[in-house]
Amino acid sequence: MYLVDSNVLIEAKNRYYAFDIAPGFWAWLEYAHQNLIACSIEPVRDELIHGGDELATWAHNHPDFFRPIDAITTSHFGPLTQWSYSRNYTAAAISEFLTIAADFFLVAYAKAHNHTLVTHELPSPESRKRVLIPDACAAMGVTYANTFTMLRSANARLDLHTAA
Repeated sequence: MYLVDSNVLIEAKNRYYAFDIAPGFWAWLEYAHQNLIACSIEPVRDELIHGGDELATWAHNHPDFFRPIDAITTSHFGPLTQWSYSRNYTAAAISEFLTIAADFFLVAYAKAHNHTLVTHELPSPESRKRVLIPDACAAMGVTYANTFTMLRSANARLDLHTAA
């Protein structure tokens, strides 16, 4: 199953899959959720619903797409935290990773449930100012991919319908 990061949904809304030009992407996400192909987690939903835009409304109207953090996920918090402290990240980077962004929860959830984490972030092992999802995934043995890999692997088809 694919676990979707907030940046995938935000970028889709803002650019190439905007609600007004690509409703098929959003319909596919609903289909993917119903067929156990894709989901996200509640901390991502929490980030999105404060936006006051169409994406906030979509997140509010699709609560089942966002799964709760469960006990098996929390069992991976310790190793993930230890890894972040073992690197040369700044204190601010570690604080953001552990307490502010949903990234920490995404990596732990993906590890716990053997999901592929879908993000637009790229690895940067030498980064010190930000803990990036691909680097945390690599440390935890979690697979990650981008939106297009997810869509192709899931055989998604976003058919174009034009107005008559």
